[in-house]
Amino acid sequence: MREWINGFLSNESSFGKLMTKCGIIIGANLLFVIAALPLVTMGPAWAALCHVMMKTLRGDGVLNPVREFFRGLCANFKAAFLVWIAALAMGAVLYLDVRFCYQASGWIGAFRYPAIALGIAEMIVLIYLYPVLVSFEGKIGALIGHSLYFAFHKPWKMAILLFFNVFPMYLTFTDPQDMPLYAFLWAFFGFGAIAMLNMRLLLPEFLPYLPVVDSAGDFILDEHGEKIRPGSEEDTENGRGEEEKTEKEILKEMEKLGM
Repeated sequence: MREWINGFLSNESSFGKLMTKCGIIIGANLLFVIAALPLVTMGPAWAALCHVMMKTLRGDGVLNPVREFFRGLCANFKAAFLVWIAALAMGAVLYLDVRFCYQASGWIGAFRYPAIALGIAEMIVLIYLYPVLVSFEGKIGALIGHSLYFAFHKPWKMAILLFFNVFPMYLTFTDPQDMPLYAFLWAFFGFGAIAMLNMRLLLPEFLPYLPVVDSAGDFILDEHGEKIRPGSEEDTENGRGEEEKTEKEILKEMEKLGM
């Protein structure tokens, strides 16, 4: 009985791995809340949170959330900050536009519909842009293009992400009676859980374009210090590309070995 309990509670068991991921989500979520307290830093804080979740999913699931959070914060601060400030400015303009159109009479009121559509489009781009930002290198314009590609590549995933990123926040602000409970859940694990959901849904789409990593989630470098790409010769030599060999190639290798 004792051996069963020890095995059940060990870090290698399914329960232990689940608890480790929960601890990472909670720890990173608390750091996000602190870093996002000044509203202008929410963008970099969200990028750091996405970085932690990406590293957790690509590695063996065991990491230091504090160290990885600050790594992600420093690595993506400038781009994430610029994106967030631009999004705040655009959101404020669209909000004022919609308010004005609702109060206006006549044909001017119809302009609220394009403004609402632009607001939804901005929300979709933001949902995808931060995971893309922490996963890929490039200028912001190119990353926005990547975000739009992944968003419309599988629209059903876009619908799921839009629901889980928007509805919980909508529920929070439209239910004043239970707002203290919602605030506790957000501060404890809410943002981290949504970031983990985002990265889990998007990672399969990103993987064909991402450099390979080791069990710790760190990039594997070749002899020239360059990141190894999936399917490359170095990737095959490391034993990660063998599953892509055809049956004919396997038979030729067996013949060379005299088998």
